[in-house]
Amino acid sequence: MAGFGVTAEGLRLGDEAAGLVEELKAEFPAASLDAVEAPFHEALRLWHEAIRGLIAGKRIEPGLPLDIRATDFQARVWQYLQTIPEGETRSYSEVAAEIGQPTASRAVASACAGNPVALAIPCHRVIRGTGELGGYRWGMERKRKLLEAEACTS
Repeated sequence: MAGFGVTAEGLRLGDEAAGLVEELKAEFPAASLDAVEAPFHEALRLWHEAIRGLIAGKRIEPGLPLDIRATDFQARVWQYLQTIPEGETRSYSEVAAEIGQPTASRAVASACAGNPVALAIPCHRVIRGTGELGGYRWGMERKRKLLEAEACTS
């Protein structure tokens, strides 16, 4: 994991800062983007410390402040994902069944793909029923490394 970017709308992972900035410019073309340096606002400081800790091999503590937009279905999926313990995975169909929508595995996959806050909502812990990794918005190699790191620390 080479880098991360936190915005009011999410937490993004990337290999270089320039790529993250370009992604933000494309998503928010009318916005004025400013880099924020320490000292940070308290909520941003908590995020910054948590993500830097994760990169250093520590786990993210639950309870980071999240203020994200979601459909009711996405909210149910994302809330459930936050209950999956570090070092464990669930299949898309298991998540669908756990939220009371057993036939909605594809919709679960879409909710995972739409997750705007990497790591805080651990969509990387959701895999295919076959045991294959499935997809990941921030790249399959990153998903594989996150799961390997969690398996070592759990």
